[in-house]
Amino acid sequence: MREFLLYYGMFAMYYVIAINSLYFIIMMFSFKSIMGILKNSIYSRFQALSGSEHVPPISILVPAYNEELTIIENVRSLLALNYPRYEVIVVNDGSKDDTLQVLIEEFSLKISQHMPVQPLLQTSRVRGIYHNPAFPNLYLIDKENGGKADSLNAGINLSHYPLIASIDADSLLEKDALIRIAKVYMENPEETVAIGGDIRIANGCKIENGVVKDIRLPDKFLPMMQSVEYLKAFLGGRIGWSAINGLIIVSGAFGVFRKDYVVKVGGYREGYPGEDMNIIIKLHKYMLENNLPYRVAFCPDAVCWTQAPDSLKILGSQRRRWGRGNLKNMIEYGKHMVFRPKYKLFGMLTLPFNILFETLNPYFRITGLLALIGYTMLDMTNSHVLLIYGLLNVLYGVLLGIGSILLEEIAFRRYPRFRDIVKMLFYTILMFFGYRQIGVIWRFLGHIEYLRNNNSWGTMTRTSWQSKNNKNISSLEA
Repeated sequence: MREFLLYYGMFAMYYVIAINSLYFIIMMFSFKSIMGILKNSIYSRFQALSGSEHVPPISILVPAYNEELTIIENVRSLLALNYPRYEVIVVNDGSKDDTLQVLIEEFSLKISQHMPVQPLLQTSRVRGIYHNPAFPNLYLIDKENGGKADSLNAGINLSHYPLIASIDADSLLEKDALIRIAKVYMENPEETVAIGGDIRIANGCKIENGVVKDIRLPDKFLPMMQSVEYLKAFLGGRIGWSAINGLIIVSGAFGVFRKDYVVKVGGYREGYPGEDMNIIIKLHKYMLENNLPYRVAFCPDAVCWTQAPDSLKILGSQRRRWGRGNLKNMIEYGKHMVFRPKYKLFGMLTLPFNILFETLNPYFRITGLLALIGYTMLDMTNSHVLLIYGLLNVLYGVLLGIGSILLEEIAFRRYPRFRDIVKMLFYTILMFFGYRQIGVIWRFLGHIEYLRNNNSWGTMTRTSWQSKNNKNISSLEA
């Protein structure tokens, strides 16, 4: 028994070394790419594009369910973007609160006869479309509840432009976020099918009229943890994956897509907790099966600010949903695409990496830790094995976290104060003492929920951007 526990624990240790070594390689791609991004940011004339007629028009889709506390600020931020031609389509997904009413009252919207000429995608029944000529680029769709994917599909049906952007109703775009992402699209419009934006945590920032006026790190523990976590995922990971066209997800909080290809793959899939990963996998699959040149890009300087859960209950609900979505996508698509040469790098590297090091991660880490604890309890003279396992996890993780902060400081410097850097470093270390372990357990519980056929969105809360009293409201998507 002792030998079995030791050998399994050693396997888990090599697993940790392998996964972190691959993360380092991906991060090296990020460092390589960031210098080009930095040069483009300094020398490009993207601001001049905001007045150019050559910039492609974009339809911004905002699915909203029980978003009365944040939706007005969200729409205001979108209406204030520096972009020559775009429209904002808010889709009220049968909200049970006053989302519909606050929008109608704030923008004096009236019921309109404007309807899609020919719906491209099936959706739940649309009850009405609202518009006000005083806000010519704002539309409001009121429909029966069908989930986020269904709302995005309804928005696509009404959209008038060839590019669509999805943004969450609790998120705010920086004024030049859309023009920066359009610039990436214009570099290669024939082959670009999707572009992801950078997601940052807005908790702690000062917001006025839908605009982030003063950037600050969160004061609370959980949002601060997520702030460091997002930095690592987006700057350390997605820049590198996009450099080799292996990006598997464009965050549902902010991304831009070619509408024609989204429609060709059947639009967003309903009843799917990981709809943002699902649409990207479908795009990869379609383009590779049809031998079409393409790329899924990432634009790290197109920033979207979003609210992070600040309670264990809500954060756990979100992470279990992510776990369900990841497992469902890997089971349904992995068995058809993994190690199939026709799916090239996506099938030979991206999907196997995701299955082995993301989907199965909780099992290896939990069982490896338990094996080494059991081995140590049977023979305390070899307790150093458990210590080495713990140190490997912490040291690798901290080095990757420092690399992400370095990327941030080299290229973006959104947090210019020295104490902010110290705070990020401190939380980068702190997250390995409890937070990461809870995250692994949440992901494992998400897998159990998947086996129970749970496809719900879960419980989320929203806090008004303007409220100082942290007024919350529950949001539950069917």
